[in-house]
Amino acid sequence: MGKVVVSQFASLDGVIEDPGGAEDYRHGGWAFKFDRGDDGDKFKLDEVMAADALLLGRTTFEGFAAAWPSREGEFADKFNTMPKYVVSDTLTDPEWNNSTVIRGDDVAAEVARIRDAHDGDVLVNGSAQLVQALARGDLVDEYRLMVFPVALGEGKRMFAEDGEPVRLRLAGTQPVGPDGVIVLTYEPARAASDGD
Repeated sequence: MGKVVVSQFASLDGVIEDPGGAEDYRHGGWAFKFDRGDDGDKFKLDEVMAADALLLGRTTFEGFAAAWPSREGEFADKFNTMPKYVVSDTLTDPEWNNSTVIRGDDVAAEVARIRDAHDGDVLVNGSAQLVQALARGDLVDEYRLMVFPVALGEGKRMFAEDGEPVRLRLAGTQPVGPDGVIVLTYEPARAASDGD
């Protein structure tokens, strides 16, 4: 059985919106104003190479589908050939290679089935609304946050602002690059206590 891994670029104040600058967000591209260095690039490559599948919301899926098919290299080859699952009630015929649409009727059951069908990680990037639903459903096994030294003040956040706490346990830290970027790895508190 694989695990569901949420991997995000995040600001110090928890914003995950448009780190690459492809959306219509006034601070778009904020993550690429910092040098994450060779270690940061290696972290992202290793993460993708260890993944068996991508699980994405529609908006992130459409952005990735527009960007990645024309790219080349080890990272792009893996991204383009791995199975991709997109949660959407409106998308009907995804054109990106090896993509399957999941309808919103019972996302939790479908995500559990996908996790069981893969041995490696099921990687979730971006997809704020999906990540919030996965967290509410206790379906995330690990969070990997590449935190950049900037506070954006507004934008989509990884966790819903519904007043419900999400307890996590720090599983690892790794500074990357010369600009103060750090990778924080967390597990849900329930995962940390399962073996106790």
